[in-house]
Amino acid sequence: MTVETKLALTEQDVRSYSVATQEPNWFAEYRIRALGAAENLPMPTPDKTKIDKWNFTEFPVHSVESATFSSLAELPEEVKSIVTEGQQSVYIQRNNTPAFIQVSDELKLKGVIFTDIQTAIRDHEDLVKKYFMTNGVKVDEHKLTSLNAALLNGGVFVYVPKNVVLEEPLQAVFMLDDAQTSLFNHTIVVADTNSSVTYVENYLSTVENASGIVNIISEVFAEDNASVTYGAVDVLDKGITTYVNRRGVANRNSRIEWALGLMNDGDTISENVTHLVGDASYGDTKTVVVGRGKQKQNFTTKVIHWGKHSEGYILKHGVMKDEASSIFNGIGKIEHGATKSNAEQESRVLMLNEKARGDANPILLIDEDDVTAGHAASVGRVDPLQLYYLMSRGISKQNAERLVIHGFLAPVVSILPIEGVKKQLTEVIERKVR
Repeated sequence: MTVETKLALTEQDVRSYSVATQEPNWFAEYRIRALGAAENLPMPTPDKTKIDKWNFTEFPVHSVESATFSSLAELPEEVKSIVTEGQQSVYIQRNNTPAFIQVSDELKLKGVIFTDIQTAIRDHEDLVKKYFMTNGVKVDEHKLTSLNAALLNGGVFVYVPKNVVLEEPLQAVFMLDDAQTSLFNHTIVVADTNSSVTYVENYLSTVENASGIVNIISEVFAEDNASVTYGAVDVLDKGITTYVNRRGVANRNSRIEWALGLMNDGDTISENVTHLVGDASYGDTKTVVVGRGKQKQNFTTKVIHWGKHSEGYILKHGVMKDEASSIFNGIGKIEHGATKSNAEQESRVLMLNEKARGDANPILLIDEDDVTAGHAASVGRVDPLQLYYLMSRGISKQNAERLVIHGFLAPVVSILPIEGVKKQLTEVIERKVR
């Protein structure tokens, strides 16, 4: 199936959906403009990965209406197991339906907004207008960003007011239990001046042989002296083609930390870009990947330094097995004027089979003299001496490989800043490397 300019929905389809979800007129018009742009915009061009045969535009249905849950106790076991124990504030999206939301009284009293994106569009219009595809992801970057805006059918909006520091994390779970579900999810997380928030999301397929597509955009904003810790574990079925774009904008003396477990079984393009706009801003991205089967993936992680004394770090470890292949691009960019900045990155790829492929490409783009920058990268196979040593101690070859894999990923998993993400990742890794 080739990627053509032909789109699955017409302008009338988009208008009808907007009316059905009771969106204000300004957002309906925004959708229509984005749909028109999508007709003529090119597809993205991920480095070293051909996507001309990948399907990003054709899908069975745009929206699946699903039953809701009256309590967390009603959740399927697969979903219940990933909701953090004692979680006070949680949102569950079932296919395209906001199925459950619980927000603690403490957060409500502090003025925190944690709701589904379509409720936010209706009830918090000024905030959505300020942050939706303005300073983060732009609607006209390419066909897939414009399609996300035009066909948006899910996502979350988080706003933490000035001077509010949240001790408890917020969690969103996006579950797909209908094989025809397609997601055009858009998540916005805003930490206003002097505030702090930890947000964790999970993408989970609980049905096999899915035929939909997933287009995810997340925009994260840390205003002056604010902090956002953003965790994600993506586990989508091998039948799902995924485009995910997570982008952050860090202002003066602010921090954005990413903890990402990219565990999809289907073909995936992942972009993660952090703009360090303010002086003394800080960005840190930690990523763990396991590829298997015949899937093809492309992971681009970029930190762009604009502010003076900004610090950006990239750490990625990936394991490829079977016939899986992945490209790991790491880019540290220091713009002119970003003096005293520091850009560091490390990418490691472990290949378990002869037909598995991994390619790590560290790139430094420096337009300023008075800076610090460095990178490290390695691609290799399992050391036969390690396996021999473990097997000589009575451990089977399969279990020896498992131990080597866990040891290889441990330097990243062990320092992820969110305990729930660590636990979920460890369990997913164990399932994928059996």
